[in-house]
Amino acid sequence: MELRQLEYFQMVAKTNNITRAAEQLHVSQSTVTLAIQKLEDELGILLFDRSQKQLSLTAEGRVFVQKVSDALNLLQDGVAEINSYLQLKKGTLKVGVPPMIGSYLFPEILASFNKLYPALQLSTVEESSFDIRQLLERGELDLGIVNLYQPSPLLETLVISKEEIVACLPLSHSFANYPAISLMDIKDEPFILFKEGAYNRRIILDECKKHGFEPNILVASDQIETMKGLVEKGVGVCFLIAAIANKGINYVSIPLADPLYLDFGLAWKKDKYLSRAAQAFINFITELKLSTPKEK
Repeated sequence: MELRQLEYFQMVAKTNNITRAAEQLHVSQSTVTLAIQKLEDELGILLFDRSQKQLSLTAEGRVFVQKVSDALNLLQDGVAEINSYLQLKKGTLKVGVPPMIGSYLFPEILASFNKLYPALQLSTVEESSFDIRQLLERGELDLGIVNLYQPSPLLETLVISKEEIVACLPLSHSFANYPAISLMDIKDEPFILFKEGAYNRRIILDECKKHGFEPNILVASDQIETMKGLVEKGVGVCFLIAAIANKGINYVSIPLADPLYLDFGLAWKKDKYLSRAAQAFINFITELKLSTPKEK
């Protein structure tokens, strides 16, 4: 049974005439006749009563035409919905965002993207960059904003921004007025770091190892405001990207003498099918990069 046969049958049922049906369908009369005959042969019943001058549906034909109409309507609805996705009038994206980048960079990206594609919905999952990579590799996210430290071979990536890591110290700290400090300067301070799995934490620990010491990690947290609050109270020092750290007023943020950076980028699984919505977001990020002035 072919879709074309059902469409021909439906038109003949509407017009009660093969000639008029053929005209409406822009095919020959013999094509419609053959299609109806094949359909009846396959079903093993007569769909039309041909004893009169004008065709009329048999009892079985009346039942079948209703089912065919329902099926064709559902199909048309499906095609219309797919076209909505293709034209980006509908769609959902599941995007992973790490806490540090989500608090300052993603809202701006989301707002700009939403202006271009107001019909697309973005569902965000806030996890560490490490966890987002794993979710992407398992195909559980469409896209993710991740730290590009130690790239995954399973993911395609597009660099979004390069962010400098700075040290956050209490206002009363003896190094508070220094233009820059080294990790060795604060090696005896309690460290407030992100939890296991965060690349920010890995970078700091790797750098400490290069300098030959293991820091005293007093607190591990994924809550940026908690980390800032602990620094303000003089509990220890933490390390945040400058764009976030510089927003604080009750502590100081100081560049490291040997600068450390985090590269953030958009990532997606290499062999995963990309919806039109996902492709639109990737293109948007690409255009955003091209229109952003280069750092000097």
